[in-house]
Amino acid sequence: MRDVSVLTIARGREAHLHNVIRGLAQQTVPPRELVIAAMQDDPYEGLPDTPFPIHQIQVTRPDGELPLAAARNAVAAKASGEVLAFVDADCIPHPDFVADVAEACHDGRGLVMGEVAYLPKGTTEGGLDFHHFDKIGVKHSDRQGPPAEGLRYCEDYRCFWSLNFAMHRADWARSGGFDEGYFGYGGEDTDFGRVLDARGIDIWWMKGAKVYHQYHDHCMPPIHHVEAVVRNAEYFATRWGHRTMGHWLHAFHLMGLIDDSDDVLTILRAPDEADFELCRQTGDMPYANSRRVLDKLQGDLDTEEERRAAAQAGEDRISAIAAE
Repeated sequence: MRDVSVLTIARGREAHLHNVIRGLAQQTVPPRELVIAAMQDDPYEGLPDTPFPIHQIQVTRPDGELPLAAARNAVAAKASGEVLAFVDADCIPHPDFVADVAEACHDGRGLVMGEVAYLPKGTTEGGLDFHHFDKIGVKHSDRQGPPAEGLRYCEDYRCFWSLNFAMHRADWARSGGFDEGYFGYGGEDTDFGRVLDARGIDIWWMKGAKVYHQYHDHCMPPIHHVEAVVRNAEYFATRWGHRTMGHWLHAFHLMGLIDDSDDVLTILRAPDEADFELCRQTGDMPYANSRRVLDKLQGDLDTEEERRAAAQAGEDRISAIAAE
């Protein structure tokens, strides 16, 4: 069986990271190693004991922005396993995770995306209970589900997201890794998917290789990262001739945060508390959802337009009566 290096990148969220490590310690087939890119000034201390080595490297930027692309490249460069399995620092791997990706990822397979189940707030407070996780974990409504079994070819590179994916080392080398021109939040995943597509490297959905996403406070669309999203959308356009993250940009426009009427995106204002109230994930939501916010924004817009149309119709009727 191919040996697997598990790779994660993290800033803060120590409790989440500890649960990831505990999940890896319960694997039916242990990983060769865990490599952590700490995107912070100090490495993590007091990590749980494991039957495999843990390596940490620090990847930071002087401006404090998240170096997501650079961090993923760094952990891949540090890894020694034949298969590279990337999991986010808030994703607890199922006990069969390592065995699943070891079987699926051979040279030439391409990129494999495993299953993700989202857990409600407080689910992990009693420890890791995978049977319980399976009962209450839910699929993201805006993401494609896994096939009933085996692998299913992904026909749209835009579906790639880096929460849970794995590649054989040779395929990773052929991809060239993530473009480090992206920094802060957003854009680097779609760019990576586009590169895979351009280089003829397949993307697959997989039944198995499951992880459980732990609840954390979040906003979607990511209004707390407006500047980074705008910058990275423009950078994507310099590479591919069009912007990415269009649904987020549309939401920002509807909220009055940006002006997208010109060739260059312009930030008009910072988000306020009302914006955060609209976009914030609350404790009863297992995941944040841009569609929910876009539907609300569009509904408010439609209602306002209807009110304006009704008011204009009334004014027109009064004018017509006066003219008679």
